[in-house]
This record gives sequence, structure tokens and C-alpha cells, in this order.
Amino acid sequence: MGESRQELVAWLNNLLQLNVTKVEQCGTGAALCQIFDSIYLDVPMNRVKFNVNTEYAYLQNFKILQNCFTRHGIDRPVNVEQLIKCKMQDNLEFLQWSKRYWDQYFPGGDYDAVARRRTSGAPPAAAPAARTSAGASRRGTTPTTGPRVPKSAVGGGAGSAALKAENETLKETVQGLERERDFYFSKLRDIELLVQQACDEDPELEKDEEGLIKHIQTILYSTEDGFEIPAEAEADEETF
Repeated sequence: MGESRQELVAWLNNLLQLNVTKVEQCGTGAALCQIFDSIYLDVPMNRVKFNVNTEYAYLQNFKILQNCFTRHGIDRPVNVEQLIKCKMQDNLEFLQWSKRYWDQYFPGGDYDAVARRRTSGAPPAAAPAARTSAGASRRGTTPTTGPRVPKSAVGGGAGSAALKAENETLKETVQGLERERDFYFSKLRDIELLVQQACDEDPELEKDEEGLIKHIQTILYSTEDGFEIPAEAEADEETF
């Protein structure tokens, strides 16, 4: 069995210097993002939103988490639709798994959680002074000492410096593309919600094959190769 809720909350607050009071708060995705940042140091914490209270904002955090999983080949499914409801059981199970993963892969050393999220609109640290030696909070392991050194900083010479500069440039490019993707996705999602609201108010709109609503749905649900998935087909599949 995994740790209890109280043990997990205590571990989370110690690692991230937060004031989490219950595991349901992990449904925002923000703390989960930072757990994996403490392992890999490559989660764009400046884009993770802590002080938010809408499911749409939670979705943006989980997109960042899923990008991290993809980048590092983590094949654990993330049931976002359940987690963002902030129900206890779903978030408890995912946090227990995240703690087991952290126990296995955290490289040790100091993790300055407050500094990493300083530009993310996050709450202040739970206590002053707080550079936490996160290795000390890992159950059954010996705390490590010395500063945490990212893998990209290991090595030296002109070749290493050039690779580091190229890597930073690529990261900035990827972040720019992700921002652009999220921007257009949010617009499409808003349009989809408006269309759905209109159809709920007047179901006849969706039956008009030549109407504006049908043309908008054709654009929304078309795929890259031009194959179209009608909304009716999606609904039929859910009945099996």
C-alpha cells in the first residue's frame, strides 16, 4: 500500500515548500508539474499556474505535465478529465504513483522549489528560508549533500558550451511553438463550446446539413489528412 493522505501531503509540502492541505488540490496539476521538475529540472515552471480555480487553467497545467511525460518516455496514462474534478480518490492514486516514481528517479541534492516557480504566480513558500534538501524527504534513503547540478552542465570546453547554447535556442523555439499552439487551441475550444451551446438550445440547428453550424463542425472535427469524424459517429462509438 502507498502512503496515507497525510504522509503524502507532508511530503509534498516539504519538497515544494507549499501549504497544500489535501490531496484533492493536486487536481490543479500545478504541484504535479513541480514534482517532476524536481526530478528533471526542465518543466517550464513559468507557465505553470498555481493561483487558478478554473478547469480550463487546470487543463493547461496538465498539458505541460503530459509534455514532460512524453519528453522523458513516461508511459503512465494521465486521466485528466477525472483529475481536474479534484476528487479525492483519483488524485490520491495519481499522487501515490508520482511519489513512487519520485522515490525511484529523484537524483538527490538540493531543489529550490521557490526559485523555480518564482515567475509562475505561485504562492509564497510555506516557511521562510527555504532551500529544501529534497533528498531528506525521500523515505528509506540517505539525504545527499552538495548543490544540484543539471546534467546539461556536466562537462566543459567550447563544444559543451556550443551544445548548451544550441539546446537553449531549441528550448525557446519549442516554448514559442507551444504557446502558439495553446493560443489557437483555446480559440477552437471556445468556438466548440459556443456551437455546443447553440445546439443544446436549438437541436434543429445540427440537423441542417447545409447550415452554418454544420460547416463549423466540419472544420472543427476534420483531421490532418482530410478525413472527417462526424460528431454523430463519436457519440455512437461511446454507446458500445
